[in-house]
Amino acid sequence: MSARRDLDEDDVRVRPGRGKSRPRSKERPAHDDAHPGFVVAVDRGRFTCVLGTPQDPGTEVYAVKARELGRKGVVVGDHVALVGDLTGRTDTLGRVVRVEPRTTSLRRSADDDDPIERVVVANADQLVLVTALADPEPRPRMIDRVLVAAYDAGMEPLLVLTKSDLHPPDDLL
Repeated sequence: MSARRDLDEDDVRVRPGRGKSRPRSKERPAHDDAHPGFVVAVDRGRFTCVLGTPQDPGTEVYAVKARELGRKGVVVGDHVALVGDLTGRTDTLGRVVRVEPRTTSLRRSADDDDPIERVVVANADQLVLVTALADPEPRPRMIDRVLVAAYDAGMEPLLVLTKSDLHPPDDLL
């Protein structure tokens, strides 16, 4: 048997907890000074946003999602609040700190087995479906599914038929 040593508290190494070494405050900033913008592109967690409104666009900036948003998704068309470096210069990033409520959202299921629907685009007023009348042949069932998705999302659908010089639209209509 090994001999037991007498240890005092200075001899024992105390490790910090598994979490952060400093406790975080539960008070989050309100971001009252955040600038309005809207998302025009999403690429692997980076969002291209335009400051201002869609009717009066301004500077294009790149942003990341703030931690306080958690797992909440940000999609193209979302109206957001941005803070940080909003100059639009190269190698600068802002932060998306708030996502405003959506007026419309076009959704799709990920797979046939997946019950979760994913939002494709938000706050769109109109969905334009472009299909050829010939070469390739039109797919009426796909057109039906897109039209139903548009009506379900609260969007106004517009069907655009091309290549009418190759085939008349009478059969499809």
